[in-house]
Amino acid sequence: MVFRSHTTRHRVPLVARRVRDGAGSHRTPLVATALCAGLLVPLPVAPQTAPAGSDGAGATGGITVVEGIRVGHFTYPDAPTGCTVVITDGTAVGGVDVRGGAPGTVETDLLDPVNTVERVDAVFLAGGSAYGLGARRGVMRYLEENGQGYPIPGLGVVPIVSGAIIFDLRVSGGVRPGPDCGYRAATAAGADPVAEGSVGAGAGATVGKMRGMAWAMKGGTGTSSVTLESGLVVGALAVVNAVGDVVDPRTGDVIAGARTEDGGFADARRIVRGEAPSPREGENTTTVVVATNALLTKAQATKVAQMAHDGLARAIVPSHTPSDGDTVFSLATGALAEGFSVGQVGALAAEVVAEAVVRAVRTARGLPSIPAVRDLPADEG
Repeated sequence: MVFRSHTTRHRVPLVARRVRDGAGSHRTPLVATALCAGLLVPLPVAPQTAPAGSDGAGATGGITVVEGIRVGHFTYPDAPTGCTVVITDGTAVGGVDVRGGAPGTVETDLLDPVNTVERVDAVFLAGGSAYGLGARRGVMRYLEENGQGYPIPGLGVVPIVSGAIIFDLRVSGGVRPGPDCGYRAATAAGADPVAEGSVGAGAGATVGKMRGMAWAMKGGTGTSSVTLESGLVVGALAVVNAVGDVVDPRTGDVIAGARTEDGGFADARRIVRGEAPSPREGENTTTVVVATNALLTKAQATKVAQMAHDGLARAIVPSHTPSDGDTVFSLATGALAEGFSVGQVGALAAEVVAEAVVRAVRTARGLPSIPAVRDLPADEG
């Protein structure tokens, strides 16, 4: 295996810090800081070009390219945490595959192919660790108000809502999403291109924690999709909060990960061959929703979720660890009845998941002491 690691021009630990101007204080990601005898010394950093959607306001063609899929975010204005909700108009067949050793999920058992309920109304992703699972009640409230759910004669509907959380409590200062967060994210859901970066459930996400949080980088929310001439569409949305590094599968380069004292990347592939510290269990997770317009059974949707995990393995090193809760949900709207195979859908799902992971870190914005990819100096090589 060939290891490639990005090196930086100014070899210093990077942190974002607050600067003050006439309009008051604001955070700037384009300032590097060296820790010298306990003093913070500002150094210039060459900015990188940020992709569209990097501030959460822009957009790209992502999971909402699948007709019948809507996405909404809610990000707390005063704390880096929030919720992201994927709603299926008219419901979709659902599947799930959990491969991380420390998952935080709800209503995943009902997606098992041997169980009765086949269709899912929504999947939510949230920060806040196990507390964030409370966001589900807000999503259910929204769906009930709109008459969407499993019909109960004479009583209305029971919305079928699955979900998963990430641990971001250290970054969010203890703020955790609840029912109101889920309701507001669901209310905001639309078929427009999805905002990416430090938004929704990815607002407080971090990556590259194999050397501890002091050397971590900013994670985030990313999305991607592919459309074939046959009419098959496969999309993915990922909230990336991994203990491992994010690697560009096309080059093998680390693009966001555990940093070193001289400002480079430690490279998790090298760390695991040495004396690697044990990450805190249960404090990392990448959660993913894959959607397709293919007509799939519940068992086939589950197989697609399984295959989609390959995308995490390609873009996150290591992935599926005892410290991560890596979970992939799959949704199949059924609009396309022929012209595809399940293996094809799963293979494409892995591709768009890997791209969504890469986009999540490239579009994220840094926080104080947690730089993002856009904060790193331009590579001179």
